[in-house]
Amino acid sequence: MAKKASSSKNQKQKPSKGFSKYIKWFWGLFISGILLVVFVFLLAGWGVFGEMPTFEVLENPQTNLATEVISADGQTLGKYYLDDNRTPVYYKDLPQSLVNALVATEDARFYEHSGIDVRGTMRAVVFLGSKGGASTITQQLAKLLFTEHASTNIFARVLQKMKEWIIATRLERQYTKQEIIAMYLNQYDFNYNADGIRSAARTYFGVEPKDLKIEQSAMLVGMLKNSSLYNPIRRKELVFKRRNTVLDQMAKYDYITSQEKDSLQKLPLNLDFNLENHREGLATYFRMYLQGVLKKWIADHPKPDGTKYNLYLDGLKVYTTIDSRMQKYAEEAVAAHMKDLQKEFFKQNKSNKTAPFLGVTSSEIKGIMERAMKTSERWRHMKYDLGKSNDEIIASFKKKEEMNVFSWNGTIDTVMTPMDSIRYYKSFLRTGLMSMEPQTGYVKAWVGGINYTHFQYDQVEQGARQVGSTFKPFVYATAIDQLRMSPCDELPDVQHCIEANKYGNLQPWCPKNSNGTYTGEMMTLKHALAKSVNSVTATLMDRVGPQPVVDLVKRLGVQGDIPVVPSIALGTADITLHDMVGAYGTFANQGVYVKPVIITRIEDKNGTVLFENVPETRDVVSKEVAFTTIKLLEGVTQSGSGVRLRGVGARNSKVYKEIVTGYPYDFKNPIAGKTGTTQNQSDGWFMGMVPNLVTGVWVGGEDRAIHFRSIIYGQGASMALPTWGLYMKKLYADKDLGISTDEFTAPENLTIKVDCDAENPEDAASTKKNDGLQELDF
Repeated sequence: MAKKASSSKNQKQKPSKGFSKYIKWFWGLFISGILLVVFVFLLAGWGVFGEMPTFEVLENPQTNLATEVISADGQTLGKYYLDDNRTPVYYKDLPQSLVNALVATEDARFYEHSGIDVRGTMRAVVFLGSKGGASTITQQLAKLLFTEHASTNIFARVLQKMKEWIIATRLERQYTKQEIIAMYLNQYDFNYNADGIRSAARTYFGVEPKDLKIEQSAMLVGMLKNSSLYNPIRRKELVFKRRNTVLDQMAKYDYITSQEKDSLQKLPLNLDFNLENHREGLATYFRMYLQGVLKKWIADHPKPDGTKYNLYLDGLKVYTTIDSRMQKYAEEAVAAHMKDLQKEFFKQNKSNKTAPFLGVTSSEIKGIMERAMKTSERWRHMKYDLGKSNDEIIASFKKKEEMNVFSWNGTIDTVMTPMDSIRYYKSFLRTGLMSMEPQTGYVKAWVGGINYTHFQYDQVEQGARQVGSTFKPFVYATAIDQLRMSPCDELPDVQHCIEANKYGNLQPWCPKNSNGTYTGEMMTLKHALAKSVNSVTATLMDRVGPQPVVDLVKRLGVQGDIPVVPSIALGTADITLHDMVGAYGTFANQGVYVKPVIITRIEDKNGTVLFENVPETRDVVSKEVAFTTIKLLEGVTQSGSGVRLRGVGARNSKVYKEIVTGYPYDFKNPIAGKTGTTQNQSDGWFMGMVPNLVTGVWVGGEDRAIHFRSIIYGQGASMALPTWGLYMKKLYADKDLGISTDEFTAPENLTIKVDCDAENPEDAASTKKNDGLQELDF
């Protein structure tokens, strides 16, 4: 029996030994597998399966950063970038709702792991990803930074995953959790050139990240799953559901209450979609001009290692003088007036068979059109990029095609020939506005045209045009400076001739008054400038000579060529609006010229200052001469061609109703200004100053043959002054801007008599009867 029992016991032990063998095999395989995985990870970490980022690369990952253009009031005006419109933000600038939404949705145990979520990984393996993935925020950041393209080959993708896991653990050692969140949100591509959370917030909601609401944060976090699939522009319903899923997650992890969740899930997406590109947005002309300035600066200022900064990749921060509020008001004023003016211009050209041209022959028009064709971008592209012959190019300009063209009521889809489109675009009047603080030279607003997408020529800095009577104050200032003349001094209103060859003029110069008549009476300089009387200006030019006038103008910062001839007194010289504003600013700044400034400083992506502006100034005239010139110019807005700024004029006049946009202005404060109109009304100007702001406006056609038929519509007081008036009304309505309504500062010990209204009752009388329509200002 004992043997039998023993035999039975041995039989029971045999299976036990067999089972233990399997257990040993299992643990052997398991441990071997672990060791193999560890070994593979070590190999990956050593770079056997491909290069791994070094410590230095992890510390400074290569990320393309857009150069940011920042306004004086701290707003982003725009960016320069190639493919990545990315401007990083710090964690402290992220709203807590965004961080909470991210963690709740993408990585609930983010604050507990060190780059790899073991529980999440095991769950993904067991359930094959059906109950959620295993990638942590840190792993996703590693993928964004160091995996250019996810491989479609399963084995290659596994190796990529291993490398991402290793990089994730290294990132966790290198950065804080807060830094990892900020880096991840800064790196992600949200579509439509919205690279990073800052661009995304501005593109989809028109706000900075710190101003995102909870539901907005939830939508952007929802896009992180797949921004192409969850595209709020193309798939609003899908994105709406995804956003609500994120809100569910936030409630699940107690970041919001159930009541908040239910309330927020009922809200629509409420997008405020704003594409950020170089041709749209605020201050487009300024930004494109600035781009050229920055390229030149980069060429002249290499990095310490000798390499060049990259405007599109290095994340420079450019702090400008532009005030975004003033820029907005300037663009609004330009758009409002130019729309009204254009409507009247089209109306007057309905019966014009040569529209938009006036006073030129058919052969001259043909020459204008051919020059425009051969200087167009289309001609350049076909000639030099495609290698087409002239005949082929000309034929293409006569072939109709679909195109989008500008109108003041929005873009029009139409069919026309490129040649017809050239003529169509020439029919639009152009404009420029520049506003500057005279004491600092800071340019506060810059409007180079009516629409940068369609009209890319900058009328502020590129377009030099004849300045008309806005040049006369330079002649008067020279006479005050050299001859100590007073605004109250009198000269006769009779035709004045300067004989041939006296000042390099080959023929006698005998300019006429704009209305062709002369009173024959004595009039003060103040009255003569207010009424833009040519005969008095000619007399002053004869007394001082053109060379001193040109010398003064050059010291006032005007860059272009000014011929040393008497006729410049009436504004025949071509000068840019940029230079005219700088020159006039000297008078407002008590005789000190300050070169116009657009950049205050430039920083690199780390905040290191690379450039800081040093004002370029020089004394040009004395305080007394500058103040006297200002008092002369005040007369223009008190009784002359700028009087409609005071609310004086025929308020029920057809002209006022049609094109004097924003009238009445009813300004009561001191304003020094000057209108200007050139031959055939080809150019209309207004230069206006208050103590802390100088603003110039120009309006005209692309070609001098494009103009109003009548001086009533074509003078500077009708074409340019209304933009200035409307702009200033907007500025004064915004009290935070601090635009002055004070008197101009008079110098101590003023020896020149400037208050002469009492001795000249004709000024006051003319103000009462002046309807503002016949103040001709050639």
